[in-house]
Amino acid sequence: MPGPDPKTHPALGEAELAMLPASERIRYRLIGADCRYHANDNIAAHIREGEIEELKAEVATKMQAVLQAMVIDTDSDHNTQDTAQRVAKMYIEEVFRGRFVPAPKVTEFPNVSRLNELMIVGPISVRSACSHHLCPIMGRVWIGILPNEHSNLIGLSKYARVCDWVMTRPQIQEEAVVMLADTLQDSVKPDGLAIVMEADHFCMHWRGVKDDDTAMTNSVMRGAFLKDPNLRREFLSLLPKKSVA
Repeated sequence: MPGPDPKTHPALGEAELAMLPASERIRYRLIGADCRYHANDNIAAHIREGEIEELKAEVATKMQAVLQAMVIDTDSDHNTQDTAQRVAKMYIEEVFRGRFVPAPKVTEFPNVSRLNELMIVGPISVRSACSHHLCPIMGRVWIGILPNEHSNLIGLSKYARVCDWVMTRPQIQEEAVVMLADTLQDSVKPDGLAIVMEADHFCMHWRGVKDDDTAMTNSVMRGAFLKDPNLRREFLSLLPKKSVA
C-alpha cells in the first residue's frame, strides 16, 4: 500500500517522514511537488542522501518475497541465497539507474567556428527495459545534429552518457527516443536534430511469440530535419544500410 498522501496529510514533518520507508518518503515529496513518477521519469531531485541504500534494502526485501511466492527455497538453494540483494542492486544501480541519479554533467563549448554542417554520432549502444514486462531492450542509436552559430557543442562521449541516462529506465522505445530528443535539444540547441534507434526487444524474443528475427526501428526529426527532405535524406543515407533498412 502507498504511504501518506501530502494532499490529505500536509503537515508531516521531517521527524515523522523519517519513520516511513524511503520509498514512501520519496513518494510523499513527489506528490507534494506535483511531480509525475512514471517508470521512465527521473526522480533524483526528490531523493535525499542515504535513501538510495534504503531503497535497495526495500527492493531486496520485496524481491525475497517474490522468490518465496514462486516457491523457491532460497535457504538451501545456494544459487538463490543472495539473489534478492543482487537484483535490488542491479535495478537501482544499473539497469534502472537513470531514474535515480541526476543528469550527467555535460560540458558545453561555444560554436566559435560557426559550424553549420551535418554531424552524425553513432552507433551508440544502448540498453533499456520494456516497462510492460521488464524485459531487456538492446539497441543502437544514431544522432544527427545540424548546429548553428548559437548552438552548444558537446564532446562525443557526452552523447553516449546522455543516451545511457535516458535509456536506463523501464519504458517503451517510442517514448525513449522522444525523451532523448528533448534532452539533447535543450542542451545543444541546434537548428536540426535527428535520432534513429534500432533495438531488439526481449519481450518478443524471450516470451510471447518468441520471434528472434524482429527488431524495431523508429526515429524523431526536429527542426531542419523535419522541414528539409534533402537534409533528412542525407542523414538517413549516411547510416549503415544493413542496420536501419
